[in-house]
Amino acid sequence: MQTKGAVRHIIAILLQNEAGALTRVAGLFSTRGYNIESLSVAPTDDPTVSRLTLVTRGSDAVIQQIANQLNKLVDVVNVLDMTRGQHLERELVLLKLRVDPRQTDMVRGLVVRSGGRVLDPASDGFIVELTASEAEVNAFVADLARGAQLLEVVRSGALGISRVTRTLRAAARHDPSQADTPPA
Repeated sequence: MQTKGAVRHIIAILLQNEAGALTRVAGLFSTRGYNIESLSVAPTDDPTVSRLTLVTRGSDAVIQQIANQLNKLVDVVNVLDMTRGQHLERELVLLKLRVDPRQTDMVRGLVVRSGGRVLDPASDGFIVELTASEAEVNAFVADLARGAQLLEVVRSGALGISRVTRTLRAAARHDPSQADTPPA
């Protein structure tokens, strides 16, 4: 269910690290017709809690409704719409290219200027990586596609971290009702 004026949101969720927890979160999105653009889950420093970062689109009202519904799930510890506050966002992209040997220096230069790294310089499987914002990754992929043939694109999806001192975990311990709004 994508509505006109839908804005991209990065939502961070602390989730009990238990079987079926991710299924329940994904099911909430599925049953309401919301699309998950990207999803990343990894354990935190606490082995009983995982951090799930997902990207979706919706109006502020829709995102607030999603956050409220997520908070009702028994496995969810806390929810934060990263887009509401100051945050840093990064995405990892791995690209496999076929590079004409005459274009190798040009491609290598573009990778270095963009802050990326060449992982494997084989002309028929030239592999590069870049960690950057979504917009920078999109531009990087488009620029490389002009100088080489894209064979494979692997993207992690967005990860985000709040710039404010108070963490998602601290917000969950101290005041869960304030979890989806940044401190003043």
